[in-house]
Amino acid sequence: MWKLIKKLVFILIIANILFVIFGIFFNPPVTWTQLGSVFKYGKMQRDYIAYDDMGTNIKKAVLASEDQAFFNHNGFDYKAIEKAMQKNDKKGKVVRGGSTVSQQTAKNVFLWQGRSWLRKGLEAIYTFIIEKIWGKDIILERYLNVIEMGQGVFGVEAAAQYYYNKPAKDLTKSEAAWIAAVLPNPKKYDPKNPSAYLNKKHKWIMRQMNNIVLK
Repeated sequence: MWKLIKKLVFILIIANILFVIFGIFFNPPVTWTQLGSVFKYGKMQRDYIAYDDMGTNIKKAVLASEDQAFFNHNGFDYKAIEKAMQKNDKKGKVVRGGSTVSQQTAKNVFLWQGRSWLRKGLEAIYTFIIEKIWGKDIILERYLNVIEMGQGVFGVEAAAQYYYNKPAKDLTKSEAAWIAAVLPNPKKYDPKNPSAYLNKKHKWIMRQMNNIVLK
């Protein structure tokens, strides 16, 4: 029994190493979140594209919305985590997360959704690994290709086509900001029918995009 367990652990380790190496060159064939979308919405709309084909506006919009310190941290933004904890303590519930784009990439590519300590622990491990092995451009490309940006809509190219019938590289600053505004809750918000909150967030992202410098 013990030998079988050791063999299974060894296989899992090797499989994970190969998956991380695979991720340097290719987007994931499918993710757990994408599979869940098929069962929930009966569809999975996505179109993986290269980093250079995504255009500047959507990159700036997403970073402005989700992780303005992306190019300056090591995968973990401790200031953002501290602010999130303070706000959550004040509200008495989880109203804000401190996850970076690197952490969200680790979760979306390798893991599943949820708030368990096991998943958060694995997320931290994968985040550390991809920061060391993939680097920022690959992490951002994988994130922008797999992140859910609508009900059953994954990645910036599919989102651009779904909301505006155009490639991601052709999105205007305002259009890119509208798509980014649905994060991190794309199942709830819709740029086609924005709430007062979404309108406010869109304007904020537009201003913050001026502070983003791509590297």
